[in-house]
Amino acid sequence: MSATAAASHGFIDDRLAKRNALLLAFAQALGGASASIVIATGSLIGSSLLGSDKSLATLPVSAFVLGTAIGTLPAGAIMRRFGRRAGFMGAAAFGIFAALLASFAVFQGNFPLFIVACSGSGFVGAFVQQFRFAAADTASDAFKPKAISWVLAGGVLAGVVGPQTVIITKDMFSPILFAGTYLAQAGLSFVALLLVSFIRIPKPVKAPGGTHGGRPIRTIMAQPRFIVAAACGICSYALMSLVMTATPLAMIGCGLSSTDAALGIQWHVLAMFGPSFFTGNLIARFGKERIVTIGLALLGGCAIIALMGVELVHFWSALILLGLGWNFGFIGATAMLTDTYRSEERNMVQATNDFLVFGCVAFASFSSGALLNHFGWATVNWLVFPFVVLCAVLLGWLVFHEKKHVAV
Repeated sequence: MSATAAASHGFIDDRLAKRNALLLAFAQALGGASASIVIATGSLIGSSLLGSDKSLATLPVSAFVLGTAIGTLPAGAIMRRFGRRAGFMGAAAFGIFAALLASFAVFQGNFPLFIVACSGSGFVGAFVQQFRFAAADTASDAFKPKAISWVLAGGVLAGVVGPQTVIITKDMFSPILFAGTYLAQAGLSFVALLLVSFIRIPKPVKAPGGTHGGRPIRTIMAQPRFIVAAACGICSYALMSLVMTATPLAMIGCGLSSTDAALGIQWHVLAMFGPSFFTGNLIARFGKERIVTIGLALLGGCAIIALMGVELVHFWSALILLGLGWNFGFIGATAMLTDTYRSEERNMVQATNDFLVFGCVAFASFSSGALLNHFGWATVNWLVFPFVVLCAVLLGWLVFHEKKHVAV
């Protein structure tokens, strides 16, 4: 049976999964570039448009993350109703509009409009976050971690495309910085639209009687494995956002340039997605819980390096460890989450998980600017440690709980 025929019947087919994963990996490279563009420029644009009080300078980045949080549940509902491809194509089209609106806002020097545009790009980001789940939809249990890793490996290109787009286009309409950057972002979204138009993923098979079937979401969320997977995913992403959002402003405040900050974000995003080429294999060999634990240790290492000094090498080294920690922590937690739901439950559970993750990420991102402005760079990094310890304790509890359950 061909991959297309398999898709039409909703069968598991790793050939189809590999094809989809490759397409989604390249789409991730472009969709992820939008995130790195906003991260690298949003707080700098905000700082330039605000007065002496820079507490809200990170608000554009926070608006992006909040837009993602808001978009998670609608993304799941839209794709459950119309399918993955239609949802992804519609999101890419909206991404073009949001990028053009951001460029117009920068031209006009309109901070509130720029925030609206960034939140729109974030809304699109909720669909981009579903790429990793979509890649696993037609994959076998053995291939699922690799499919997720393949898609996130597309972020390696995003780590280059986004920051390099900023560097190349920031002076396109000088003296208005970054207006050309968001025009370029619209172009990237257009190419992503073309790529996702070729994916083939069947809609979940409905249960008899026309309902989607499955257990109530409360029952699924009550599983110990769901609780720990969600907690580790939330902390991995939120801690990454907390530190990353503050870093460009902290670098500028320490006398470094906007190019230094953009290149730092580039190295960070490369570290986020580069290991994805082999993270799936590591998960298959060592287990999901161990990989998440390594990710948490790397996040703690990031905070230690950041607290050691404020030279360029400290910022860049911390950003690299931050990216590596996110990769192991978040991919491992995502793989853990796929153990908690059935096929007919996937859209509901994935959307609920992402809503929880990005709701917390939005709060972390919004808090980052205020923490940096009022308490300093050191405080931002000290906050990493208690959450890393909490997740490590939860992982230990889960391993003990599941071993005890098996023994019984």
